[in-house]
Amino acid sequence: MALTSLGAMSAWATAPAHAAPETAGLDPALATAYEQASTTAHTEGVDLWITSGKRSRAEQQQMWRDGLARYGSAAEARKWVLPPNESTHVSGHAIDVGPQAGAAWLERYGYRWGLCRTFTNEWWHFEKTSIPGVPCPAMWPNAAVRADQMGPALP
Repeated sequence: MALTSLGAMSAWATAPAHAAPETAGLDPALATAYEQASTTAHTEGVDLWITSGKRSRAEQQQMWRDGLARYGSAAEARKWVLPPNESTHVSGHAIDVGPQAGAAWLERYGYRWGLCRTFTNEWWHFEKTSIPGVPCPAMWPNAAVRADQMGPALP
């Protein structure tokens, strides 16, 4: 499955040739944690791949514009996509994964590597938010709530 720019998933049996490079541009700690988790998932017969990782400011800006058009207001769009100065994808600190079964596996076992699902409304979005082996923190309802309480992801 691949994540479209606004969060909808499309079905794929296996990772397509044009899927996002696995860890290009990610924060090294996130890249290492994902590589370890992915290796274990594949060893256990679970498909897991990154559908979106590090994004340029321009890519995130286009996604933001698309979100505004789709959801009709900044308040609604921010629940699903953030502007570049608020997105953890732009800083390389977030990944979106697929397929859904792989994301469910990562949600269940990702704590082993400190990888946690961060938003209740996005089953595909993961970040390195804890120390490996420590339970994941509670999820935020959506990206807007966290951004409003924590401030911008980027200076």
